[in-house]
Amino acid sequence: DTFHEYNKEELFALFEKDLENALNNKISLNPILNSFQHTVNNYSIPKEMIDAFMNSMKLDLHKTVYKTSEEYNEYIYGSADVVGLMCLKVFVNGDDAKFKELEHSAMRLGSAFQKVNFLRDLKADFEDSKNEIIKEIEADFQAGFEGILKLPIEAKFGVYTAYVYYKKLLSKLKKTPSLEIKNTRIRVSDYQKFGLLAKCYVNYRLNLI
Repeated sequence: DTFHEYNKEELFALFEKDLENALNNKISLNPILNSFQHTVNNYSIPKEMIDAFMNSMKLDLHKTVYKTSEEYNEYIYGSADVVGLMCLKVFVNGDDAKFKELEHSAMRLGSAFQKVNFLRDLKADFEDSKNEIIKEIEADFQAGFEGILKLPIEAKFGVYTAYVYYKKLLSKLKKTPSLEIKNTRIRVSDYQKFGLLAKCYVNYRLNLI
């Protein structure tokens, strides 16, 4: 949704090639790609996860309508589910049994975050389907929260904070008519973010999550 004055397909192809080189050579002069390749190689993140993510990002160059559930689910998997899985690979630090245990929850939490973003960015009147969409997101959140409770302690605070933030955003969207969502950007204020962060930290320190 940026770089409108440039050839996006050409830029994407260049980035894709730079990413491939970084992963293969285990070095890049691009500091972001260098950090990413280090994480991928250090935590054995499967290449198919990265490929799925890049494929969904490539769809954003030209595709704006998803007519079937299969197309929609494929996009969600690549743009959100695999992000949760890649993060989980880091969180469990080589514990394959723990990864398998939390794999489903990580995908559902990634889906919830992405679907909240979709809901916030929709530019159409969708009041008839809004409640159905929200129920789907809430089910994803519930499955994701069950996984948060089982995360290693050092990863739990950050993921829980993101979960609480997106739950708050969903709550605001739930109370906002679809026409208002269409015309304004619903957000959590900085003051509210600080309050959520403080509450999350207290819950974390008191082992309430």
